[in-house]
Amino acid sequence: MASTEYESPLHRMVRTTPTEFWNDSCDPGELAYAVEHGATGATTNPSIVLDVLRREWPLWRERIGALARENPEATEADLAWRVVEEMAVRAAALLRPEHARTGGRRGRVSIQTDPMLYRSAPALLQQALRFHGLAPNAQVKIPATKAGVEAIEEATASGVSVNATVSFTVSQAIAVAEAVERGAARAANPGALAPVCTIMVGRLEDWLHVVSERDGIAADPRCNPLAGVACFKKALELYKARGYRTTLLAAAYRHRLHWTELVGGEVILTMPSAWQKRFNASEWDGRSRVDEPVPESVVTELLARFPDFRRAWEERGLEPADFDAFPPTRRTLRTFARAVQDLQSAVRDAMLPDPDRSAS
Repeated sequence: MASTEYESPLHRMVRTTPTEFWNDSCDPGELAYAVEHGATGATTNPSIVLDVLRREWPLWRERIGALARENPEATEADLAWRVVEEMAVRAAALLRPEHARTGGRRGRVSIQTDPMLYRSAPALLQQALRFHGLAPNAQVKIPATKAGVEAIEEATASGVSVNATVSFTVSQAIAVAEAVERGAARAANPGALAPVCTIMVGRLEDWLHVVSERDGIAADPRCNPLAGVACFKKALELYKARGYRTTLLAAAYRHRLHWTELVGGEVILTMPSAWQKRFNASEWDGRSRVDEPVPESVVTELLARFPDFRRAWEERGLEPADFDAFPPTRRTLRTFARAVQDLQSAVRDAMLPDPDRSAS
């Protein structure tokens, strides 16, 4: 007799296609929900850690106080990064069964390096090596800036499984894949590596919306929601043709198309919990669309109206020296840097509560 047990759309996607999904947070409750529905990984960034800290403030206020007492010379920045590390290690423990079951291919938590280090390959590498040692299923997020790509190669050579972040373009994705290949050629055990390159599909779309408003561009409203999808699909086509070992990951979800249009490939979709629940409450027809090209008319209009889309779409649209100045890169680094500063302020509030707001 056929089972009548309900299977969520995301769980069915994982079961019937090679597409994985991750939880876009290290929140333990959200991660437990995601794993229940088939998730095989999790990710962090400064904004995510700050959100979790605020939701779990009584727990972390006490823990920060204990860390401060244990490390009397630690700065607020030192303690903020200890919080990041401890949250990541907690998430890694929840994913260890999947990591063991798949022989290390899956079940990893991505820990993001300090966004303020984006110009220094040695500093990024140093932090990457530290994060790599936190858990056997740790993966390290390094920005796809000029220095970041250099750090990605060296981290890979040192045996670190990387996840390139702050990445929006085909040229960044290719530069990351090539850096991983160079690094893997020097690694002691390249077969143990599980490299990932993120394309933040929604953040490219966000920028095109800003440009539309700023410059009064009346583009077909059907085009912008497919801008990041188009770049992702083009990068994936090049990855498959060239046999790169890196797996592409889609992030920065804004709507349903960032899910349905990317299902079917050997890719990873990292979703915030709220979007997972929306998708699980919807219908999925089971169709794999990742190999279906974005309509030519959409790409043609985007190329004609948005020079920054052309830079994102073309394989040589950006040289590594241009990565840092690309507007979505600058916007995202600034967002992450603000989150780090806010995280340090939260540490200060735990260590030095504001006397003007304290009870007498």
